[in-house]
Amino acid sequence: MDDYALAVDVGGTFTDVVLLNLATGEFRLHKTPSTPDDPSRGFIAGVTRILEANGVAFSQVRRIFHGTTIATNAILEGKGTPVGVLVSEGFKYVLEIGRHSMDRMANPHVWVKPERPVPPERVLEVSGRTAFDGAILSALDEDAVRLATERFRSEGIESIAVSLNHSYANPAHERRIRELVSETMPNAHLSLSSDVLPVFREYERTITTVLNAYVMPRVSGYIENLNTDLRALGMEAPLLIMKSNGGVIGAETAIRQPVYTALSGPAAGVMSAIDVARSTGVDDCISFDMGGTSTDVSLVSRRTPTVTLNGKLGDWPVQLPMLDIATIGAGGGSIAWLTAAGNLNVGPRSAGAAPGPVCYGLGGAEPTVTDANLVLGRIDDTIAGGALTLDVNAARSAIQDKIASPLGLDLHRAAHGILQIVNNNMMGAIRNVSVERGHDPRDFALVAFGGAGPMHAIGVARLLDMTTVIAPPSPGVASAYGLLVADFKNDYARTSVQKAPNYDAAAMERVYRGLEDEAARWLDTESVPADRRSLVRSADLRYAHQGFEVTVDFAGSAVDPAGLDDTIEGFHAEHGRLFGFSLDQPVEIVTLRVTAFGHLDSVSVASLSRDLGAPSDALVGRRQVYFDDAGGFVPCEILDRANLGPGSTVDGPAILENVDSTVVIDPGWQARIDDYGNCIMCPA
Repeated sequence: MDDYALAVDVGGTFTDVVLLNLATGEFRLHKTPSTPDDPSRGFIAGVTRILEANGVAFSQVRRIFHGTTIATNAILEGKGTPVGVLVSEGFKYVLEIGRHSMDRMANPHVWVKPERPVPPERVLEVSGRTAFDGAILSALDEDAVRLATERFRSEGIESIAVSLNHSYANPAHERRIRELVSETMPNAHLSLSSDVLPVFREYERTITTVLNAYVMPRVSGYIENLNTDLRALGMEAPLLIMKSNGGVIGAETAIRQPVYTALSGPAAGVMSAIDVARSTGVDDCISFDMGGTSTDVSLVSRRTPTVTLNGKLGDWPVQLPMLDIATIGAGGGSIAWLTAAGNLNVGPRSAGAAPGPVCYGLGGAEPTVTDANLVLGRIDDTIAGGALTLDVNAARSAIQDKIASPLGLDLHRAAHGILQIVNNNMMGAIRNVSVERGHDPRDFALVAFGGAGPMHAIGVARLLDMTTVIAPPSPGVASAYGLLVADFKNDYARTSVQKAPNYDAAAMERVYRGLEDEAARWLDTESVPADRRSLVRSADLRYAHQGFEVTVDFAGSAVDPAGLDDTIEGFHAEHGRLFGFSLDQPVEIVTLRVTAFGHLDSVSVASLSRDLGAPSDALVGRRQVYFDDAGGFVPCEILDRANLGPGSTVDGPAILENVDSTVVIDPGWQARIDDYGNCIMCPA
């Protein structure tokens, strides 16, 4: 019997499941409604149905990959668990003070301080002080810890975050607190900053540790229930969870560090884009994931995702390594609306899945991007394989009444204007991850997926002068597929400030060795064989007196003068690329990092059958489609993408329809189907 791998991506509306035959590379897809009250029900339902439909036994599954939004939703919706916080004496208001910077973009005249996830009355101080170099200046007040723990217990607090000053240099006090808490509250969920984020900057370290504690009970309960349900079905395969950094971790690690999974779904999409780039021979690409509510974009250079330490979850900075993904409120359900001054805007408000766009006929009254696409003929009046019939007349009336008439525009010009605005908004997000990071988007291919991505991809690419657009074989479930191509990956860091010219190479080497020992122990717990492991060193550097750092690879396998010189030269070069200049100034080494990889078996997707037909065999009809550059409505061929064989070429204007997505090929562009079913589009 063949072995299989499963990937399950739980979204707000649908749970996507991909079943991959590890021997043949063939995969099967299934979409089932998500169950927001208990996402594990949708997960189990999707897994059960796809296995039954394909005659695969639970025992044949070797791995299960999972992308989850549990941690993200808990943070964004404020539905985590009440948290108690222990901090060093004098730092009770570290969360309240935060940072002095504020975002006035939404309203330059009014700034409302975001509500903190923990009120000051649940932040308790304990005396005992550690110096920046790890020296113990005063002993931990253990009686104060016991009193604080008892107070938390009496108030029904089940989750506790501990963030003491300079614990990154010496975690002894935090670890002693863990022992003391376990005496009174053995079942408490405990997050130590020395485990979650052992780096300097008290606010960022504390807020990240608090968020980890905030979501830990909910995430751990979900994963434990999921594992129990899978075992009850006879599934023995390990459950692997996607992290924000584009790697996967085992369920036990995810339970201890749930905040690391916050960008699980979007990260899987980026990994899918990398696999598409690899299969098409592209080195550099920008992933473009447009769904119903939002669009996620990320830059990939040399088939390596871009990682940032300056990410945010909601209003909170999180200095964990995560893929540099820009998200904007632009999707098929984004609502078109007029400002008081009569200007047309699109998003960020969305009609969501309920009531959805006007054309769904589920009670939506405000025109959306999907309604505009329908009015312009870019999508058919039946979608999802005929499962949903769209109301064209309702969409026309909504755009006419809410947009066209107030602006004095023709209906179709108004609909086209909606698409222009949303495309420009998405173009801005791509510039954010490319131009503003020192990259020219013209040097990259645009990999478009999500239910709406391939419909808008050429329009967005043209705004950026990009000349290659790629739509994977099943764009609507690309994020689920991206789970299958990820490796084990975990990050370890320790602040160890070194100032020029007296770099302490021996001390730095000790820190690196300690981090590598931690990484090796984690790889042991994940049962990764020695020949499948790799460890990569990096470091955060800055010029003296700067308030931010730049992360660069650390040169050499050991810290020595030559490696230090090469690393510093690498910092100068990267600073110049990012900011346009470098300085003849002393360089400080601030934080040392080790990234651990456990390389899984590579996934090979089967090539398309040679029995598939030519474009003429895939033709299902023609209809009038609006293209502004062509002067309005023009006859357009409609093709069934599933029947396009490898090597097929299609000249625009044309539309390729599939169960999970629609590809729009503009006039003047040509599409080619490669051996793996990727649709590669370029100007003719």
